[in-house]
Amino acid sequence: MSFQGKRGTRKPAPRANRAPRTPKPGTPGGPFAAEKPERLIAAQPKPVKIRADEAEANFRAVHTDSGTRLQKVLASAGVASRRVCEDLIAEGRVAVDGRVVIEPGVRVDPQAVTIHVDGVLVNLDVEHRYVMFNKPAKVMSTMRDPEGRRSIEDFLDEEQRRARLFHVGRLDYETEGLLLLTNDGELANRLTHPSYEVPKTYLVEAAGEMTKKTAKSLESGIELDDGPIAADRCWIMGTIGGRSMVEVTLHSGRNRIVRRMFEAVGHPVRRLVRTGIGNIVIGDQPQGTLRELGAQEIGHLKDLTRTPAASDDGGSRRG
Repeated sequence: MSFQGKRGTRKPAPRANRAPRTPKPGTPGGPFAAEKPERLIAAQPKPVKIRADEAEANFRAVHTDSGTRLQKVLASAGVASRRVCEDLIAEGRVAVDGRVVIEPGVRVDPQAVTIHVDGVLVNLDVEHRYVMFNKPAKVMSTMRDPEGRRSIEDFLDEEQRRARLFHVGRLDYETEGLLLLTNDGELANRLTHPSYEVPKTYLVEAAGEMTKKTAKSLESGIELDDGPIAADRCWIMGTIGGRSMVEVTLHSGRNRIVRRMFEAVGHPVRRLVRTGIGNIVIGDQPQGTLRELGAQEIGHLKDLTRTPAASDDGGSRRG
């Protein structure tokens, strides 16, 4: 490959420094057009200005002669049509292993690289399944229960059972909300391992009218019988009739941690719903239903678990 002009002088690659030609993510004809707008993780196109010498160096760093053309890899992953993917590359909106590539002729090994489009990791794994379950209360976070209580398997269809899905972590018997199911063991292990500190968000109906001072104490940290704990964020949505609605985000996976935190500050939990994992949210999905995650959602989960966090947090994976 060469970025030389007719007389040996360098010239910028076509369209790399222009405004984006393709639509925004999630819109017709644009990247991730099949995704529902409310489930998109990244927001806007991010074209990058890049010099010809940088483009050439990036090409050489990621190009594999025996690989597959980058636009074909993107199209196969469901990003957009091959033609749109060519435009995304030329506009500087695609990065391979962190390097912006603007030449559609680049070939890559999909098994050996990471690819981002507009800052969103592209899921190149087409073999595994990723499903969101909106778990009702009084359902066991197991595939079957020896005592005959309702379990996850009761909500699966035959095709989902054949896929050998399993749950990522647990929600206790009374807790509702987002529970991921997959047959991707590596991602499941990373999502539940404390070293990755994956944030989870809960909606809490608590007894009593919680004050801002109490919410701040949960963010600053309190002491429980198994050690200190702090919420990443604790926001009081409202208080009325002797109860409070509180949104809390934390990355700990210790057993019944949300219930124990609220009990410790004098506001026992009446109802607990997990509404999000990272930027993946349950939204308006009805209770007891399952839906396949979109390409952006899967990419976000994999991005969350690419690099372990510095600290560690022990305990089981039950909210």
